Amino acid sequence: MGTKKESPERRKTQILDAAMEVFAHLGFHKARMDDIVQESGLSKGAIYWYFKSKDAIIAAILDRIFSREHQALNDTLSQTGPVSDRLVNLVRQSAQHTLSLEFSIPLMFEFYALAARHEQIRTALQRYYATYRSKLARLIQEGVDSGEFAPVDADKVALSSIASFEGLILLWVVDPEKVTLEEDALSSLRTIIDSLRRGVD
Repeated sequence: MGTKKESPERRKTQILDAAMEVFAHLGFHKARMDDIVQESGLSKGAIYWYFKSKDAIIAAILDRIFSREHQALNDTLSQTGPVSDRLVNLVRQSAQHTLSLEFSIPLMFEFYALAARHEQIRTALQRYYATYRSKLARLIQEGVDSGEFAPVDADKVALSSIASFEGLILLWVVDPEKVTLEEDALSSLRTIIDSLRRGVD
């Protein structure tokens, strides 16, 4: 009786899980494809069937990390109710997602370092942030149009909100005893929301 074949998506997940473990311990530069092969328990041929290079695996990991954030924002855009409440829920989800991936946070900072000299990674990051910023600006503009927020440049507010959250992640990694990610992210967001409500009757 033959063994059941794993689905391609399951195999890719297995490879990416192994790669994230390897990269988290060794970093992108020191890690070799052989290390990923060993961690995954698969053959080298199986790894190369799905990913032609280490760079391809890195790009897939980047996509994995960002895809959940984009899905959460898409869900938020499709909901109804006060924009401020939806923003609070979005930031809470983002903080919880970040905390659930705590072991891989060093990878994110390696992505930023790689972006300075690796065009493929830089282009991917630019694309993800531009898309997220555009969608977040749409959400904020919805609050402006409904009269919930005062007239503002929604794109600039979106940029400030993203910068605030990303900055808090950096401070949390550097000094986790002084930064409580979810609590401080929500506090920062409420400050932004309060400023957006000024001038609204």
